[in-house]
Amino acid sequence: MHPDPTSDLTTAELRSERLDLLPIAPGHAEELAAALADPALHAFTGGRPATVEEQRARCGRLAAGSPDPAEAWGNWVLRLRADGALTGYVQTTVRPDGAELAWVVGTPWQGRGLATEAARTLLAHLAAAGVTTAVAHIHPDHHASAAVARALGLRPTAHTEDGETRWQSDLTRPRPAT
Repeated sequence: MHPDPTSDLTTAELRSERLDLLPIAPGHAEELAAALADPALHAFTGGRPATVEEQRARCGRLAAGSPDPAEAWGNWVLRLRADGALTGYVQTTVRPDGAELAWVVGTPWQGRGLATEAARTLLAHLAAAGVTTAVAHIHPDHHASAAVARALGLRPTAHTEDGETRWQSDLTRPRPAT
């Protein structure tokens, strides 16, 4: 699978049972900064919550896409349809050898299955586009993210990078039931 930056692979609006997955834009910065303001969200990844200005710059960079023509970036904010709240994001980097996934849901919305729902929607979108391999890098003590990866059908491998375990799945195999 060779990513085509002109395709809608990384820019399509996606929809799950409870969420609208909207391509990230600088206009999401204020809501996203508020949704991700809990320092606990950085326990496994380091850093601190972004200010609105930092988040706006980050959203702009992500929306512009990868500077590397061999990869495509997809970044979606998660809008909960029930109340319109922006709850977090999912992202992917698609390369010829597969796609890397990541997900973050703000603390007030955790424990509701939203990360799994959003990541499963993204994974189905990628598989339908012909992506054959998905990976995620997860800190070994981050049990909530490991549970999401497991629900997606990813399995831990022996490979580690920067202290995180590589989880991987062959998307040509049947996915776990929703």
